[in-house]
Amino acid sequence: MKNILVITASIFGQDGQSSQLVNRTLEQLKASHGDLNIQQRDLSAEPVPHLDAYRFGAFLTSADDRDHQQQRVVDYSDSLIEEVKQADIIVIGVPMYNFGIPSGLKAYFDHIARAGISFRYTENGPVGLLEDRPVYILAARGGIYAGTPNDSQTPFLRSFLGFLGLKDLHFVYAEGLNMGDDRKANALQQARRNIETLTA
Repeated sequence: MKNILVITASIFGQDGQSSQLVNRTLEQLKASHGDLNIQQRDLSAEPVPHLDAYRFGAFLTSADDRDHQQQRVVDYSDSLIEEVKQADIIVIGVPMYNFGIPSGLKAYFDHIARAGISFRYTENGPVGLLEDRPVYILAARGGIYAGTPNDSQTPFLRSFLGFLGLKDLHFVYAEGLNMGDDRKANALQQARRNIETLTA
């Protein structure tokens, strides 16, 4: 049975277009792999705290010197990283807000990027410590951005996830969702076809 980590970040929860594309992806993965063990992390329903000086300081404090509250911060981060490590496949829903990823997703990323845990620095530069595995990224956008200078999401996600060792990335875009009903319908239909192709 495949372990699937599902991360959604739409402010509209499961009604968001990116979340619906995630659900479509899960349907296709089930058709391909049979029963799935799904770990769901809805960052809208259960937000990850934004990184601040206290939380960052807890990460940097040695285990022997942490107080109880600092240890709770580290344990929470460790649990998020462990979810990634246990996943055979990761599925991420990424809406675009003001040209970037949702702030809740950035907060999540800030908690799984830990020196010595999910990456390390070497004389030749940083090395990701997470074992590579397929990552499906369902990107929903109101306008048309893929392949243009205004698509800040794709290069960021490639850079960040690759920094941790996750390089087997598969993007599906649903764009122009705010550019009329016909365009929206066509974009979602094309995205569903692309999901079927990717997960076959």
